[in-house]
Amino acid sequence: MDLAQSDTNPTPEVKAKGIGEYISSHLRQYGLLFALIAVMAFFQIVTDGTLLRAVNVTNLLLQNSYIIIMALGMLIVIVSGNIDLSVGSVMGFIGALAAVMIVNLDQSVPLTIFVCLVMGGVIGAAQGYWVAYWKIPSFIVTLAGMLVFRGLSLWLLEGQSVGPFPKEFQILATGFVPDIFPVSWGDSFANMLEIRRVKHVNILALATGIVAAAVVVWLGLRQRAQNKLYGIEDEPRSFFIARNVIVAAALIFVTYKLSLFRGLPNVLITMGVLTIIYAFITQTTTIGRRVYALGGNQKAAKLSGIKTERLTFLAFANMGVLAAAAGLVFAARLNTATPKAGFALELDVIAAVFIGGASMSGGVGTIIGAVVGAFLMGVLNNGMSIMGIGIDYQQMIKGLVLLAAVIFDVYNKNKQG
Repeated sequence: MDLAQSDTNPTPEVKAKGIGEYISSHLRQYGLLFALIAVMAFFQIVTDGTLLRAVNVTNLLLQNSYIIIMALGMLIVIVSGNIDLSVGSVMGFIGALAAVMIVNLDQSVPLTIFVCLVMGGVIGAAQGYWVAYWKIPSFIVTLAGMLVFRGLSLWLLEGQSVGPFPKEFQILATGFVPDIFPVSWGDSFANMLEIRRVKHVNILALATGIVAAAVVVWLGLRQRAQNKLYGIEDEPRSFFIARNVIVAAALIFVTYKLSLFRGLPNVLITMGVLTIIYAFITQTTTIGRRVYALGGNQKAAKLSGIKTERLTFLAFANMGVLAAAAGLVFAARLNTATPKAGFALELDVIAAVFIGGASMSGGVGTIIGAVVGAFLMGVLNNGMSIMGIGIDYQQMIKGLVLLAAVIFDVYNKNKQG
């Protein structure tokens, strides 16, 4: 081949797929988003608009905060090819520890939070040690941990509830960011915005949603430009526009609803910061790529020089810290620690991650998917509760949703294979 000719050849362009073909090839990624929209629309209709009222949107975020926090860590564990069945019990134990320290021993809130987070890390590291270096299956280690820490919670609380907590601890879950731009609306304008009895709109909350939406659109445009520069296949333009409009509108709508009640919950800021951090780690850092390599093929990862034992150990230690954080939030929300706190919550966390697109065999899954999966589970719980559906039927429906997500995962694998 002529050297001069080869130098002048432009980078080959990747032929763009049609919308139908693109969605079909990325069904795992976008199917969940469509499912969430459909479920929310259904419950909004059957509950006569109750689902998306300002108070209920706020409650929806508060009720699912600890699930989302633990789902971030569980995603890392599952992507690495493991599972953690002890997170609900660890969460309950940490809440019990916080109650004993603050209520019974009169320790300060900052010291208690620090000790609890360190204890969570130690618990996760202890379990990760047996999984990583002794090669004991994570199912067995964490099943034992689930029983151990459930028993420790009962022992620590002596079978009784301990509380209440002081106000400075409760704000972890029930506090709201104060509005620095207070604005009061007149009756006529309030009626026009369908906020009849609302005299105050939290401008900080609304502005946060607008800024977040703008950032999402900007990041999408930047990524699209980079993909075009390097000849990487990208989504069709019309689909890209529609997706970003939906996401931006959803962010603004949610924060608008929050602004009509009490503004931004403190725990929402915590969830948002954690989600951004973990999404950055998993998508752009070396350690994130190595976790996916570990879950995809552990032997190949080890042969390529990745320290698989250390990664597994860190994944469980990280899970322990996040379970501890969730335990603090849960205890603060209930304003008491009970021996049954966190019972069976590990199933909701694991279900959220699998519904969010994670693979049972590891190596596949995203932080955003886990968060959306947790919200989908939360909307199901909230919507069925508003409709008055009994807990027996709720459990069955959630089980069927989880089974459908796993069947969908297996079907996709067989189709691609």
